[in-house]
Amino acid sequence: MIDSKIDGVQLGVQSYSFRDLPIDKAIAAMAADGLGDCELFSPHIEAGGIEAINPLLKNYQTMTAEQRKAAFDAYNDKVRKWRLSVPLDYFAGVYKKFNDAGIKLYAYNLSFNDNFTDEEIDRGFLMAKALGVGIITSSTTLPVAQRVVPFAEKHKMIVAMHGHSDVKDPIQFSTPESFAKALAMSRYYRVNLDIGHFTAAGFDAVEYIQKNHGKIVLLHLKDRKKNDGPNTPWGEGDTPIKQVLQLLKQNKYPIPAFIEYEYEGSGTSAQEVAKCYEYCKQALA
Repeated sequence: MIDSKIDGVQLGVQSYSFRDLPIDKAIAAMAADGLGDCELFSPHIEAGGIEAINPLLKNYQTMTAEQRKAAFDAYNDKVRKWRLSVPLDYFAGVYKKFNDAGIKLYAYNLSFNDNFTDEEIDRGFLMAKALGVGIITSSTTLPVAQRVVPFAEKHKMIVAMHGHSDVKDPIQFSTPESFAKALAMSRYYRVNLDIGHFTAAGFDAVEYIQKNHGKIVLLHLKDRKKNDGPNTPWGEGDTPIKQVLQLLKQNKYPIPAFIEYEYEGSGTSAQEVAKCYEYCKQALA
């Protein structure tokens, strides 16, 4: 297996970083970059693959609210039918692809939302099990997180809430208080802290990790400016990436840190992720 643990800190990558590539090429890019742990972005393997959602992501900013709703409703309907009908052996096959490439699947990123039916939520846990992971990461909301509780309890599986930077919406995960509300909902709930979004939301990632490291199962590494600022190439924003990595190293916190390439780079996704990985290595030196 590919070893991407540096000075005791497990590094990996969110497959969203390779959102321009279909799953087989994304796996090849991860292996070429030398990253041995992956958090799998569900659209990479869902109905139509990443190619099905890429036009929506690409045109999102130019769409009207009505166009976005119509486009995503159509996409969600298609994916729902697929989720409820796809054989679970399909996910075992995805696991094998990663395993054959020397890459460990650490978590399945499935973002439950209001459109999910109960059957669809339940099916998501079965998919994660078939992928061989024990963690689902999810960009969701507090009301939906409450809906997911009985399914996490039923399947005895960790669900880690992923935060963003919208502090004005009280149902979004963006503040320490919102994460605390989720943790109080279920013994199976944890935090997937995106230190870039957390910084952009106005909070101190180093302090939060020090106080809550026992409840964090995964970090996302990216660089953003404060005050809900933009994504930037690493080292050009306000996110304390180096300090966070040193914190993990010095305190031996068993929290993996995964690269999430989201800024506008000049190279291919594989080249930009490689730059981020090199940044991590230098930060841990």
